Amino acid sequence: MASSKGPNQKIRYRTCLRNTIYDALRNRAGWTETENDVDWDFVWADIPWMKEHFDSLRLEENQRVNHFRNHYELTRKDLMVKNLKRMKRQLEKEGKTSEASKYDFFPVTFILPNDYNIFVEEFKRQPNSTWIAKPIGKAQGRGIFLFNDLKDLREWKKANEQRNTQQYGKKEEEVEAYIAQRYIENPYLIGGKKFDLRIYALVTSYAPLTVWLYRSGFARFSNMRFSMLKDNLGDVAIHLTNVAIQKQAANYDKDQGCKWELKSMKLFLISKHGLEAANNLMHDIQMLILRSLLAVQKVMMNDKHCFELYGYDVMIDNDLKAWLIEVNASPSLTADTSQDYQLKVGMLDDMCDVVDMEKKLTGSENQVGGFDLIYNNGPVQKVRPVGNSNLPPLALAAKASHAVKTESSLRLYRQ
Repeated sequence: MASSKGPNQKIRYRTCLRNTIYDALRNRAGWTETENDVDWDFVWADIPWMKEHFDSLRLEENQRVNHFRNHYELTRKDLMVKNLKRMKRQLEKEGKTSEASKYDFFPVTFILPNDYNIFVEEFKRQPNSTWIAKPIGKAQGRGIFLFNDLKDLREWKKANEQRNTQQYGKKEEEVEAYIAQRYIENPYLIGGKKFDLRIYALVTSYAPLTVWLYRSGFARFSNMRFSMLKDNLGDVAIHLTNVAIQKQAANYDKDQGCKWELKSMKLFLISKHGLEAANNLMHDIQMLILRSLLAVQKVMMNDKHCFELYGYDVMIDNDLKAWLIEVNASPSLTADTSQDYQLKVGMLDDMCDVVDMEKKLTGSENQVGGFDLIYNNGPVQKVRPVGNSNLPPLALAAKASHAVKTESSLRLYRQ
């Protein structure tokens, strides 16, 4: 097993992935790859590896793993909503109604088939609304569909029961679990197209809760103009921004991609709505991230050997309200363009600096590379340059002297 490392000893890393994380690790000075399942210092594991190996390991002081044991409390769609609802109820019970009211950043959600009857009652109260159904354990847009008629859901439920019974011999009550969420019908559009934001948060401890937020990120766009017409509800290229879905669109440009840097997005919002509105939105996103982590802090199994890089998917509606869509424990680290590659490799390199296998940090740092420490057993108060003293990391805007791109000049959104 690994032993405590001196400043000049090599860091042995292990990963089964061959994308930006592999490049980030192999380019670090003093790091060397190993394929040994137990004799390593740093492992970037996928979820199947965690299930197979983690519980059988006796980790040494210097070993680090990129997942907490029960990460799924936040990253599985149904459990995330369950924990957010539980946190809101707890705050209300404690009389903290003001804070409880701020847990309004996730859509109305039901877990199917368990909550089917309750969902039907809610659906009938607003029969003209649109809902989105998602399997709780799948990614990249697989299995997702929209509906605004109960018969569509009944047909899905019946087909799902038959498929499970035929293929796996399961009983009807053991159908694959889904969540049904009220669809955000008024998303903020740019060039007539829907997008969501991918924001990275790094948790190095849950006891005490220690959160680092990465200043860069990106928006993921649909290739198709947004429409809520009934005939278009089945077109996932309109409604889902997952890159895996967009790559299948006929008009997808693999050189251009479908992403836009967070910095450019902030500049666009400033040009349209002003600096204060843009900064307020970014602050709301940061608080959304913190509140979601606080909601799972007490149920998460903390381990000093573990850390987690979360990929937050956030949507903005036409009123500039931020909505949490989901949290990813294994955010895609495959790069689609050279710009995407540079962002992800740089972010992962900075992440390794925060994890600090080399023991270079003093422990008093509030900023490491592109990561800002925003919570360390309480909100972190930072000293900012003049003009930015009250702004959190995501609300740091570019200087007004920078040229602001207008909607009509953006190549990405040409029709």
